Amino acid sequence: MADLNERDAKLVQYLSEAYGKERELEAALGAHIAMTVKGPYKKRLQQHLKETKSHAKQVERRIKQLGGGGQTLQSAVGKLTAAAKGPLHMVRGSGEQEKMLKNAKTEYFNEHEEIATYLAIETLAEKVKDSETAKLARAIRREEERMASFLQTQIKALSGAVVRDEIPPALRRGGSAKKPRKASKPRKAAKPRKPAKPRKAAKPRKASQRKKAAAKR
Repeated sequence: MADLNERDAKLVQYLSEAYGKERELEAALGAHIAMTVKGPYKKRLQQHLKETKSHAKQVERRIKQLGGGGQTLQSAVGKLTAAAKGPLHMVRGSGEQEKMLKNAKTEYFNEHEEIATYLAIETLAEKVKDSETAKLARAIRREEERMASFLQTQIKALSGAVVRDEIPPALRRGGSAKKPRKASKPRKAAKPRKPAKPRKAAKPRKASQRKKAAAKR
């Protein structure tokens, strides 16, 4: 690589990082496509794999135009990283829909990382008056944003599919299953009441008291 001034060296640095990420995602997307059933999702992944390969070629070309090079090692590291993750992705989740959901979440994360990368390149290039690099970064960023938007919709659809496949209908409406009520504790037996004390018989009146009562009448 020829000696670069500070401006071009920084541009090449950022572009090389983007290039390495594109190469890494080529391998990851290939693994995800193999795990995905036929349908719009698989078709879109295949389309984005072509876009990813095109992005890498365009970025590599721009790096060379700026006088850079030596990004091959970074690309190899990216591919090895993705290859190491591939077998782990194959054991994700318990069902087909959940595996695809987890792949979509990973892809969504990667798309936003790329969006941030190309936004930084675009802004840097604009600040140093490199219109060609800015134009390239802007075009790629927009394609990544379209893919991220698709994945956002796909994540919602796949989440619903997981619900239909793995959660019984009776539990979809009322949340968690109702817990059985605890058996009520037996009431303590009431203590027997003490028998009422018998009333004392009235004392017989004396004769004098009877006479007084009769006189009052």
